[in-house]
Amino acid sequence: MDQQAAASADLVIGEGRLLSAHPLRAAVLGELHARPFVPAQTPRRFLHAGFLLDAAAAQKDRAAIAELCASRGMPAPAPGAKHHSVSFGGANLRWESHAEFCTYTWDMPCPEIVPGGLPFQPPAVTLASPFGEVPQPGPLLVAVDLHLVTDTAEDFLLDKVFDRASLARSDVGDGQAEIATDFMADPSGFVRILVRDRGLGAEAAGALVQRLLEVETYRTLALLGLPEAQRLSPVISRIEGRLAGAAKEMTLTEGLAANNELLDELVALASEIEAGATASLFRFGASRAYMEIVRLRLAAIREVAVPGFPTWQQFLDRRMAPAMRTCFAVEDRQEKIAGKLANAADLLRTRVDVELEQQNRDLLSAMNERTRLQLRLQRTVEGLSVAAISYYVVSLVHHVFAGIHESGIDARLTGLHLDVGLLTALSVPVAVLGVWSVVRRIRSAHGDDD
Repeated sequence: MDQQAAASADLVIGEGRLLSAHPLRAAVLGELHARPFVPAQTPRRFLHAGFLLDAAAAQKDRAAIAELCASRGMPAPAPGAKHHSVSFGGANLRWESHAEFCTYTWDMPCPEIVPGGLPFQPPAVTLASPFGEVPQPGPLLVAVDLHLVTDTAEDFLLDKVFDRASLARSDVGDGQAEIATDFMADPSGFVRILVRDRGLGAEAAGALVQRLLEVETYRTLALLGLPEAQRLSPVISRIEGRLAGAAKEMTLTEGLAANNELLDELVALASEIEAGATASLFRFGASRAYMEIVRLRLAAIREVAVPGFPTWQQFLDRRMAPAMRTCFAVEDRQEKIAGKLANAADLLRTRVDVELEQQNRDLLSAMNERTRLQLRLQRTVEGLSVAAISYYVVSLVHHVFAGIHESGIDARLTGLHLDVGLLTALSVPVAVLGVWSVVRRIRSAHGDDD
């Protein structure tokens, strides 16, 4: 059983007895061995390239490396594998898949440098043809030409190979090697790294080479956050200025319309800053993580300064750290501005709510006043209606008495003639009191009596 199968197998605790493994046990155990060091025999030449990928490009890249291996009769990467190594044409190819990029590293034997000769000969451009074996998976970001040579007393005329103003040199591995680079691209586009072996051994040399390639790879990836920070800085400055102006306007504006207009502007600014923060969240987080990896890799190689030259750590602290601080400062500004915008919008929204409540209270007061006026008018109308109804009632009484008198019924029944006018006059107070009593009972029944 190979190592991967063993890691994914259930735990054997006895004859025929197993403990079931967690579904992620194999992945967790395998992560510690995802990218093992490859021994390197001195002298050796390494050409290393890193390409940015999205999800679709990553799938195509995996298919391309599998096709390359199949065409050469070599085993293809296992499904889900993060790295794969094959050998053909006298060179070794190491492919690695990462979250947002992939790397191809070709290492090949090379002759020792002749006395008086220069490293990095022949130029990388004449050795880079193996990169044409695979379609370019994505935009090229990293290109490194690393030359592992046996150390001699000669200084290799480094001023002819590197830019003296940017040259960083240091002894590493307790003096077993020296590393040098100027972090600048040569005419072919490769960043040159020279490693002078003073007795490393194949395992230690392979580990050092991989760490140096990772330093250059992650250094470049970390700096991807700087263009994003430079793009966002003017936007943040504009929003900061407008926020200061809006805060001043909040002390001067009056009226619901003006406050609503200012609130809409603050909400728009908050949406803009949140959109920028969301878009840069991954980039700044990745830059922070890559910077930490660079720091750890440099700590692992244990640099000791070469007199007259900065170490890699010192060079990167002077040149790279300000860029990283710019990224982190922009990220911090985004967070603080978002918080201040939220506070300003909350304050203004409170003012708008208070003004709305004031308007609602004034509206209710006006409605109450109109209701009282309507009630008074209604009562006035009720008084007039009592008089009108009483008039009609008295008129009916008058007609009744007049009919009785004209027909003579009153004389036959009582022997007297009725005085229609007197009876009509007497019915007036009775009719008024009766109608008023009925209206009052109706109003009481409907709850209108106060």
